[in-house]
Amino acid sequence: MNLPIADAAAVRSYAAELARRHRTPLVAIAVLHTLAAVAGLAGPYLLGRLVDAVVAGTTAARIDLLIGVGVVAVLVQTVLIRTAQRRSMVFGEEVFAELREEFVGTITQLPLSTVERAGTGDLVARTTNDVNKLQHAVRFGVPRVIVAVVTIVLTLGACFLVAPLVAAAMLVGVPLLVVVARWYLRRATPAYLRESAAYAVLDGTITETVEGARTVDALSLGRRREQRMDEDLREAFAAERRTLFLRTVLFPGVDVAFVLAPAAVLLWGGWLASEGRVTLGAVTTVVLYTFQVIGPVWELIFWLDEIQVAAVSLARIVGVRLVETDRVAGAGRPVDEHVVATGVRYAYREGHDVLHGIDLDLRVGERLAVVGPSGAGKSTLGRMLAGIHPPTGGRVTVGGVPLVELPLDELRSHVALVTQEHHVFVGALADNLRLAREHASDAELESALRAVDAWDWVAALPEGLATEVGSGGHVLTPAQAQQVALARLVLLDPHTLVLDEATSLLDPRAARHLERSLSAVLEGRTVVAIAHRLHTAHDADRVAVVDAGRISEIGAHEELVAAGGEYAALWRSWQHT
Repeated sequence: MNLPIADAAAVRSYAAELARRHRTPLVAIAVLHTLAAVAGLAGPYLLGRLVDAVVAGTTAARIDLLIGVGVVAVLVQTVLIRTAQRRSMVFGEEVFAELREEFVGTITQLPLSTVERAGTGDLVARTTNDVNKLQHAVRFGVPRVIVAVVTIVLTLGACFLVAPLVAAAMLVGVPLLVVVARWYLRRATPAYLRESAAYAVLDGTITETVEGARTVDALSLGRRREQRMDEDLREAFAAERRTLFLRTVLFPGVDVAFVLAPAAVLLWGGWLASEGRVTLGAVTTVVLYTFQVIGPVWELIFWLDEIQVAAVSLARIVGVRLVETDRVAGAGRPVDEHVVATGVRYAYREGHDVLHGIDLDLRVGERLAVVGPSGAGKSTLGRMLAGIHPPTGGRVTVGGVPLVELPLDELRSHVALVTQEHHVFVGALADNLRLAREHASDAELESALRAVDAWDWVAALPEGLATEVGSGGHVLTPAQAQQVALARLVLLDPHTLVLDEATSLLDPRAARHLERSLSAVLEGRTVVAIAHRLHTAHDADRVAVVDAGRISEIGAHEELVAAGGEYAALWRSWQHT
């Protein structure tokens, strides 16, 4: 499954909404650039007047006056351009910052099931390649396009005011520009979409290979991964070659149109002047305006290409907003800490249930161990109980309120999940821990680390809690990273915790000691421990055996062993390993 891509209407709607939010600075920038463009028109106009004055015979004072006015116009234009460009750059930075923050907020709110089905490649490509392309267009392209459009409109208007007959020759290159631009625009969007999709696949392949480097090495998959990467590179190369071909048609066509316009003005204007139908000064002014307008037109064409790229990136970014949420916050609030699962079903793919009508009543403050064979649905049940996924049937409630009707930040204050998968963020170790509680003191961080048997190695770090960890910093072992994740859970302090093999990366003796330490800290809280080591089940208040998506047995350890059922068989098998 790929993340959706917004259609043209949705992109236009979003761009219009963005423009409305920034209407005042946008108008101010347009006014400044208009004034700068008007000041820029003075030079060619005054030069034309100067030519006419010289031809007609004039005084030195008149010439000095025209030159002086021209110098003042240039100085005014310089000041206006600098002010306008500065405002444009600030505007671009503000708009891009808003876009980036909105996008980060959107992707962090994506349903986890959507992220898992879409894979990492597409999401990574949108958060890196697409954001970078859009950044370039917003910071530089939008301001330059505004300048170009204003300058072109005013310059063409000035040409027709000065000498309409001569100005008509400027339009000789327009038909070619229109034909080339239409040909390009019809093909550009699908070509750039293909290019972005190709790089998303390539990013996914690279990310998977790097993240699974140990598996690739252990199973001797290096050659197969290289072949896969070669295939993805070939597709990316073909896609980029297509967009390059489009540009090789666009830009030469534009160049020819640019040559035609001034040549036509010179020839036609010269003939009109020789016939006495226009003055030489008027021809001079229009010729200078023609050369002056070429720059903005060229810039507009150049940014047309860049904005096509950015529009595709924006469609991919806006597309993330189109993902339907899997939860809608309601008005109800839990009346107590009682978590109940009723008739819970779940399917990762429609029609293929992995949980089949599970009923489970968690007693407040109890420790429940969930055991069963691999693939039985234990982790999926844990995710349901933690509100990670909404069930496809039935419901899970806390204090009478369905988990999916609680805002995420409030949900995590009630129920939280820690799995064997973990992540260390780049930054200080203290900052990694404060993700769970922003204003936690160093003493509280130390207490949480002691609760998970991590303080000894943290105290031995070069800078203790201030040590930089993650990529480029101090590298934590998988076991240490898991302890950090557990310390976050202690700081978060929910009343119900779901631990999905949360100590699996520790050696058995350390894991047993850690679980006992955690038990003391988590006294009075409801704990659901999905266990692969059955000593966890032995220490629990109750044990639930999950098999083929159903709870086949539930009760105290001694009761289940005495019953001689599936749990008893698991217990005997584990004791002999």
